[in-house]
Amino acid sequence: MTTQSVPVIDVAGLCKSFLGKRVVEDFSLRVLQGELFGFLGPNGSGKTTTIRMLCGLLTPDSGRGTCLGHDILREAAAIKRQVGYMTQRFSLWEDLSVRENLDFVARIYAVPRRRQAVDRALEQLGLGGRGDQLAGQLSGGWKQRLALAACILHAPKLLLLDEPTAGVDPKARREFWEQIHALAAAGMTVLVSTHYMDEAERCHRIAYLAYGRLLTQGTVEEVVRGSRLVTWTVTGERLGRLARALERQPGVELVAAFGNALHISGTDAALLERSTAAWRADPALRWQPAEPSLEDVFILNMRGAEQV
Repeated sequence: MTTQSVPVIDVAGLCKSFLGKRVVEDFSLRVLQGELFGFLGPNGSGKTTTIRMLCGLLTPDSGRGTCLGHDILREAAAIKRQVGYMTQRFSLWEDLSVRENLDFVARIYAVPRRRQAVDRALEQLGLGGRGDQLAGQLSGGWKQRLALAACILHAPKLLLLDEPTAGVDPKARREFWEQIHALAAAGMTVLVSTHYMDEAERCHRIAYLAYGRLLTQGTVEEVVRGSRLVTWTVTGERLGRLARALERQPGVELVAAFGNALHISGTDAALLERSTAAWRADPALRWQPAEPSLEDVFILNMRGAEQV
């Protein structure tokens, strides 16, 4: 990562409500130039609302901050001109060809040397052989590439991606992230929301939102370490029965199945060890201390937020 000390996003205290329901509560964030920043959180956590406030599509009820050096309250139009925003759903025109879609977007942004810019975008995203194909005939992965090409046509300084890989196959997801890393390496700042832990682990830093509140942020290592989570991996017989029994034990904050194993976690190591002692002595079960995963932390944060 070649981040500079310049904050591309620098906001504090953002709040937003709809019909009397608070969707985002006291949100603060700094994202530096060239960072690939991941947004995590369950459905309804406020990720999309936050992204729209950052790029000038929504005005916060309160709070302050800047995006690309422009005030998010007073200079939304200037922000929108320098941002590429990829929505959750494919939002281009399915009855136009790939090239016609890009040409239309280039006209909207008054991109200079429009045809050359479209050609570059087609080549950069591997769409050169599909320029005459109707967008509606593309698979999910190719629609994703087209949407990304449209986002970067006007050479934005900030790319906002709202769950861009939902519904595409693993190969397309991997190729998409290779493209995103290339853009970040070239100096573009990228903020991406995702549900996939493997994608979050590819980000320079991440933030976790739940029910409109920012719960934690940092590198993946910092977030996992900051959770103070202690985890055991258990394999053996009758794991379903074991899971039901352990869920009622003090100090056991998380019991989650991962394939043919259980992850047993808690933040009080001594209490967790005492509460599981009888089962750890069972020769039919194999207990191994394990490093907590980001998914363990994700599940724990989500359950904790539900109880607030």
